[in-house]
Amino acid sequence: MTLKQLLYAVTVAETGNITDAAKKLFIAQPSLTAAIHELEKEYGIVLFARSNKGMEVTPDGEEFLGYARQVLEQANLIEERYTGQSMGKQRFCVSSQHYSFAVEAFVRLLKEQAGSKYEYHMRETQTYEIIEDVAHLRSEIGVLYLNRFNETVIRKTLRDNNLSFTPLFTAKPHVFIGRDNPLAEKKSLTLEDLKPYPRLSFEQGSHNSFYFSEEILSTADCDRELVVCDRATLFNMLVGLNGYTICSGVISEELNGPNIIAKPLEADDYMEIGYILPGAIRPSFLTARYIEILKSLAPSNPE
Repeated sequence: MTLKQLLYAVTVAETGNITDAAKKLFIAQPSLTAAIHELEKEYGIVLFARSNKGMEVTPDGEEFLGYARQVLEQANLIEERYTGQSMGKQRFCVSSQHYSFAVEAFVRLLKEQAGSKYEYHMRETQTYEIIEDVAHLRSEIGVLYLNRFNETVIRKTLRDNNLSFTPLFTAKPHVFIGRDNPLAEKKSLTLEDLKPYPRLSFEQGSHNSFYFSEEILSTADCDRELVVCDRATLFNMLVGLNGYTICSGVISEELNGPNIIAKPLEADDYMEIGYILPGAIRPSFLTARYIEILKSLAPSNPE
């Protein structure tokens, strides 16, 4: 195995076919194909399923490529540290529920660690996709929450995918509303207060189970439901429609502006927010540093 072979395999996975990968790598297609075959033979695995659609990564390939990306990242860091040059793009990927503190940590990591060439991904996505992304090593780390309602199902799903969960902080239930919402003057809110207003939640796709909901108390009765796919849309509707969403209460005014406020919700519940990692893989330097930044941003006693 060589670093060049690992780079070849990662590039084929990214492009989805040998032709485009060969052009990107400036090598002949037969040479690239031979290099992939040698790598597969050396480790006794099949990295790609070859079809008319191109090169599809196999389950074994997903795991191998996760390790390969980490090796390439470490090699790139060494190259930059001691020669001042980069051997390729620095890559890092986070999958997270819609938390502004996770985005803020990502921004800080990027400003602090990104070299002259990089490709960073910040995926605010559905809960089950976060788990799949980390399980298949498409993302180095995931950020999500547990509570007494979803914990049994989420922990089983994590165990089935050989993932670990580490808590960052525990938050009491809050409600995000627009600053001009009629409820904005109240010190705290009840579920009864919220009944006349539309409830916003994030779409969870084919795994749209209450257990994978990003919002706690999602089983509470509500006559007006709005389901969205991104944080900007949710915040716009909070302001424009006097909607609300139940959440952790942790928000960055710097990233999200002054028009959204958090009010404590009088409910016997909690959100244990933390990060998930692959159980059998040591975190990369960038992953470890991202975790350090997450911890520095985590509120000690959210109220």
